[in-house]
Amino acid sequence: MTAYPLNIDIKPQVEAFFDPETNTISYVVRDPGSTACAVVDSVMDIDMAAGRITHTNADALIESIMRKGLTLEWIIETHVHADHLSAAPYIQQKLGGRIGIGDKIMVVQETFGKIFNEGTAFQRDGSQFDALFKDGDTYQVGTMTCFAMHTPGHTPACMVHVMGDAAFVGDTLFMPDGGSARADFPGGDAGELYDSIQKVLALPDEMRLFMCHDYGPNGREIRWETTVGEERAHNIHVGGGKTREDFVTFRTARDATLAMPRLILPSLQVNMRAGEVPRDQDGNPMLKVPINRL
Repeated sequence: MTAYPLNIDIKPQVEAFFDPETNTISYVVRDPGSTACAVVDSVMDIDMAAGRITHTNADALIESIMRKGLTLEWIIETHVHADHLSAAPYIQQKLGGRIGIGDKIMVVQETFGKIFNEGTAFQRDGSQFDALFKDGDTYQVGTMTCFAMHTPGHTPACMVHVMGDAAFVGDTLFMPDGGSARADFPGGDAGELYDSIQKVLALPDEMRLFMCHDYGPNGREIRWETTVGEERAHNIHVGGGKTREDFVTFRTARDATLAMPRLILPSLQVNMRAGEVPRDQDGNPMLKVPINRL
């Protein structure tokens, strides 16, 4: 079992940005010992009907970083999102920083490279990203040593990123009353997702957990922060000692009732390229719509 370099005495400042169009929460995470920061799970705006991309969400992050005089060192993707487009290259162009994702991105690229018939021009080696993290890999945000935990199940490349006493869980977990994410995308696995959640729940009770999404179950206000202790005790899908067998049975049945995310086709094409929009043979930005492939 991987020994992770925990240091919950370090308490980074976390600023959240909620996008109501995709129910995504992006974060600016500041090292408490310097002016260095990281961005986690940024959002690029798309109007599918108009065929137009804009950067309102990303500009809000950029404005906050610049106003506070921070230096952006990392742009982290917890996984290849299927429900929103990453703004990583746009933010990098404005502020610098390295774009990082889990090294299993290559599995995702191979799978969806075939579905979108990308051909040999599309590199499937993760080279679109600046860094590919393996389980237990560390990296610095200023004086703060951060690390990545491989948490497959929702997708093969999912990672939880731990920065001091804050863990950014991507789609591995939702808020306690939201449960867990689906595991029926290509490469997903409900049993693996359960095992990954147990890795997260083995972190200290007081570890802060930050969600990538929240949908306000039962009409409550949107929330994105909880703790390991709260999840372990109260998560409706895995809390209170629920077994792996029970979770797999429930998750498989529930996933069979779910529709595909509204933005899955543009999201996958863009996000497996580290946020770059694909182009046609004439160099024009262009997205594909494969029929009966997903």
